[in-house]
Amino acid sequence: MMKTIKTLALISIIALAFFAFKMDVQDEWVVPAKYETMKNPTNPNEDLAIGKSLYNKHCKSCHGKEGYGDGPKAAEQEGDLGDFSSTDFQSQSDGAIFYKSYIGRNDMPNYEKKIPDEEDVWLIVNYVRTLEED
Repeated sequence: MMKTIKTLALISIIALAFFAFKMDVQDEWVVPAKYETMKNPTNPNEDLAIGKSLYNKHCKSCHGKEGYGDGPKAAEQEGDLGDFSSTDFQSQSDGAIFYKSYIGRNDMPNYEKKIPDEEDVWLIVNYVRTLEED
């Protein structure tokens, strides 16, 4: 009987550790095909100052000045905030970045009401493209 209890306790501890680890790993962020293939309607060489201003207002507090995910509110978030300067981030399509920025999920808020003009979100996409490290 005691051996059974010890075995069950060990299995429970292993299962708990496994699920705690799984919960810590963020699910892959699947972008719908409609957004993945969406083309940016703005000129990335124009209105970067507007994109930067919108980024500073809506994004910098979590994502940081340089997009490293180190803003003053970053510690309050549970998920990985990403590194906008990284090759992994920059390899995403403009549509994927638009979707993640505008629609959001989990700790990333939905901005459809906060930024009602989609063109403004595209300007933010253009600005975060400038954060790529050489």
